[in-house]
Amino acid sequence: MEWTDAEAAREVRLGNQQAFRVLVERHSRVVFRLAYRMTGNEQDAEDLVQETFLRAYKQFKSFDERAAFGTWLHRICVNCSLDLIRARKTRREIQNKVDDEQRTGWLEQVAAPEPSPERLMQSSQMAQLLEPALEKLSETERAAFVLRHYEGSSIEDIAKALGVQTSAAKHSVFRAVQKLRRSLAPAWEATR
Repeated sequence: MEWTDAEAAREVRLGNQQAFRVLVERHSRVVFRLAYRMTGNEQDAEDLVQETFLRAYKQFKSFDERAAFGTWLHRICVNCSLDLIRARKTRREIQNKVDDEQRTGWLEQVAAPEPSPERLMQSSQMAQLLEPALEKLSETERAAFVLRHYEGSSIEDIAKALGVQTSAAKHSVFRAVQKLRRSLAPAWEATR
């Protein structure tokens, strides 16, 4: 049976596990992409997908059917990602020596097909600078930036995902962009 998200959510509340499988299959790629962009690590992203859906299943009674299921799921994923990032910081396990493949892997995937060798070199250099610059952002700024510029989320959806007012979400995106510009400006000017 082909359910909309809202219909599947109602079925899950009635105890239909097949409906939950439908939602997992429908949203797992988007959740993985968001988690990967938040953490920059494929294994962490896979773990976060599982954690996100586990939390969603346990908290399904708190899902407000007036909201979009995808937005609610984004919020859970962002919270799981922030929990992981905070845990890393408290254990001082932030990666100091990330190899080039981990640093540039996600950025290279969004590059245009068949770039010139010069463009490849510039992209690689920027990617090496972008990941540390993203890590310098606050958790909220990073989440807002990733949701806006990589996921294409609206400011309203970002606000819902972060649990803040629309103006705070807009300000978080703005601050993130400004900080990244300041961090990357010297390198960008050197490549021109």
